[in-house]
Order: sequence, then structure tokens, then C-alpha cells
Amino acid sequence: MSDATVFALIAGLFGLLIGSFLNVCIYRWPRDLSVVRPRSACTNCNQLIAWYDNIPVLSYLILRGRCRGCGERISWMYPTVELITGIFFAWLVATEGVNLSAAKNCLFAAIMIGLIFSDLDTYLLPDEFTIGGLIAGLAFSFFVPLPPTVFGLFVELNGLHVGYRAISFGEALVGGFIPAGALWLLGWCFEKLRKKEGLGFGDVKMIAMMGTFLGLTGVVTTLLIGSVIGSIVGLAYLKIMRKDPATYYFPFAMFLGAAALLVVATHGGITSWYDHLLR
Repeated sequence: MSDATVFALIAGLFGLLIGSFLNVCIYRWPRDLSVVRPRSACTNCNQLIAWYDNIPVLSYLILRGRCRGCGERISWMYPTVELITGIFFAWLVATEGVNLSAAKNCLFAAIMIGLIFSDLDTYLLPDEFTIGGLIAGLAFSFFVPLPPTVFGLFVELNGLHVGYRAISFGEALVGGFIPAGALWLLGWCFEKLRKKEGLGFGDVKMIAMMGTFLGLTGVVTTLLIGSVIGSIVGLAYLKIMRKDPATYYFPFAMFLGAAALLVVATHGGITSWYDHLLR
């Protein structure tokens, strides 16, 4: 077994543990609960969950998806979050190696998974994921440079002499706040014209956070993919379930998060294709 395979397996196991912690965050943060205390317990009978019943994925299979104490069914979301996180961590380390870029993308994937399932479960996008992720994305831009686009062009045209870290930080700011600001303005106009909310501020903060990690081209690509997938799936769901489009809230952040995971999993391959298409 090669070193790369060993590192990927270790990353996958670590991802399972992070996924288990994400489950706590997904349940507690939208409800303004601490993720530290109290210990995890069954939401039906309040029996504390023993460590051997809290092993990612494995415990769910052993317990056959039911609480040991009361027999209440355990949500499928718990093992799903753990498994997806483990797979992404393993994939990113296997394809990028053990470096800061892989660490950045693993963190971004974990945040996206947390937001996807928070939106799916509660229709809420906790600030701990969005604002906390935005700060992390800006910090990582100093150490894992984003490719120069708008800010890099601005620096070049004005003959400014700044280091690559400053350019990367500028690209993170541009990628975060220009798309988020534009969509906030669009949502504000929609609300004024239609007298109903078109885009929640949580979605705006999520887009800003994604931009700090992906840069302008990456977040625009993500928005396009997420919008297309969301429109197709959303319309099909509304048709099949016979929901009223005027009153039914569809968790759009879930599709944005899935698109962002697709972009990061392909290591910018989709973004590069889109950038080449524009040129």
C-alpha cells in the first residue's frame, strides 16, 4: 500500500469524525444550542448516547438505525453526513496530497456539507458556518493563493507593486462580496416588486463565504451550476408533489452547496472549462 493511499485512508477516517461533529453542529447551531454541552442524547427519550453507540456510520449499522434505549428511528442524515464527509476528505487528500490546499478544500467541503444539511433540516444557514467560513476563507487566501482575475487585473493596470498574498486576499474579497452584493440587490428589488422574499440573507452570506474560498470565477460557476440544478429539480419536485410555487419554500442553498462541492471535487476543472469558454 502506497503512502498516498495510507494518507487518503487516514483522511477518510478523520473525515468520518468531522462528519460526526458536523451532525452536532447541524442540529444545535440552528437552535442556538451549544455544541460542547450537554452530551449527545436521543431526541426522543433523552438517554445519553454511549461512546460505542457514537462511532461514525458503524454504530448506525449495528443499531439498525434505531435508538438503543427507546427504539426510535435515527435519522438517515447522521450516517449520510459522516459518510459524505469521509469520502470528500479521502478524495481531496488522495488527489492533492497532504498540503495546505487539501486542508483548505477539506474545510470548505465540511462547511458546505454542514450548510446543505442545515438548510435541508431547518431551512436555516447558521452564522457559525457562513461568517465563520468567510473568515477562514480570507485567512486561507494568504497561504493558498487564488488565481488573479479582477483584482489582479486592477493591480496590473494601475502598475501597483504588491505581493501575491495581497493579490490573493484581494481576489478573495472580490469573489466574496461582489457576487453576494449583486444577489442581495437583486433579492431586494424582487422583494420590493413582488412583496415577498426572493433571497434570504443567509444565502447571501453563504455566497460571500464561498467566494472567499473559490474566487470570483469559482463562485460564479457555482452559482450557474446550482441555479440550473436547482431549477430542474425544483420544478420537477413541485410538479410531482403538486406544491404551490407561490407559497412553497425550496431549500436553494442545498443546490448551491452541492454545486460548490462539485467544483472543489474537480479541483477547479469545471471552473477552468467555464473560464476558457468565456474567452
